[in-house]
Amino acid sequence: MEKGMIHVYTGNGKGKTTAALGLAMRAAGHGLKVYMIQFMKGRINYGELETANQIPNFEIKQVGRPDFVSKENPDPEDIRLAQEGLEHARAIIYSGHYDMVILDEINVAMDFNLVPHDVVYALLKEKPETVEIVLTGRKCPPEVVKIADYVSEVLEIKHPYMNGAQARKGIEW
Repeated sequence: MEKGMIHVYTGNGKGKTTAALGLAMRAAGHGLKVYMIQFMKGRINYGELETANQIPNFEIKQVGRPDFVSKENPDPEDIRLAQEGLEHARAIIYSGHYDMVILDEINVAMDFNLVPHDVVYALLKEKPETVEIVLTGRKCPPEVVKIADYVSEVLEIKHPYMNGAQARKGIEW
């Protein structure tokens, strides 16, 4: 790519990671190399992990525990894993091997203070010119929205959770 841009998928609705995965499939289908880092996710049974193994030029790495993270009192292990994930993201972005890097749930990791906003912001401002970066998750910081090229807000209008439904295999995970 001549110029890599910054995409943000944010908001309270379902579909932010799914949108990023769709973009990854499109890019990989055109021969671009895509790397997705999933922050705050450590479950081995997400459907996209199985699918990614079948798509050439598409890799996913999870950096997190399978447990929910407490925003008010995050476990030191969650902080350590998120910060290691951010350093891994930096290495991947600067490796020269990938055209697109997806930072899945990085906005939530920033909101929960697992990774510093200013470090993520600096990484985006200093990224190599040709790398496309995608950030997902609720509560994207305004400074990231300001420098992004694409910003999409996914609104929740209705969701089965409102009626007590549980997450379903193949739909939510």
